[in-house]
Amino acid sequence: MSFASDYLAETARVITSFDEAAIAGLVTLIEDAWRAGRRIFLCGNGGSASLATHLACDLNKNCAHPGRPRMKLIALTDNVPTITAYANDVSYAEVFREQLENLFEAGDLVIGISGSGNSENVVRTLAWAREQGGRTAGILAMGGGRCAPLCDVAVIAPTDDMQHAEDAHAVLGHLLMKVFSRKVAGDDVG
Repeated sequence: MSFASDYLAETARVITSFDEAAIAGLVTLIEDAWRAGRRIFLCGNGGSASLATHLACDLNKNCAHPGRPRMKLIALTDNVPTITAYANDVSYAEVFREQLENLFEAGDLVIGISGSGNSENVVRTLAWAREQGGRTAGILAMGGGRCAPLCDVAVIAPTDDMQHAEDAHAVLGHLLMKVFSRKVAGDDVG
């Protein structure tokens, strides 16, 4: 086999090894937040920050149907001036949690995305959201790290390789968009 074949085979293994019960749990958390008109906040670093933005875009735009309630997703990764101000003046570990202080209400959902599951700013944000009466979820890998126990639901890509984790997380994001596009349209999908 070539390197490319090996890489693709391992990525396929990771994707097909997701815990489907965990995915169903994440769908339920997101659906509950949407139906209750709650906000859903996403955060992560690096590739996970990109996925937070991508997922917010996909669910906000592609799940908008005439006459149906819209999803309310906010990627805490998108306001670069605010992130750099908090990083400079407070701590990089607080860049997401500090933003929630202005926006969060009890019952909102926070989804932390972290390949290692140990990103300090994601850990602190999930912990704070739980303390404030929020729901929490993780899109994680590498066993879930410190984030997993802070989540009502953790979907963990079964790999210790960051690129395979990010590949699997991107597929999960597209799966969520497909599920919610149909749910918001009124179709009964799981």
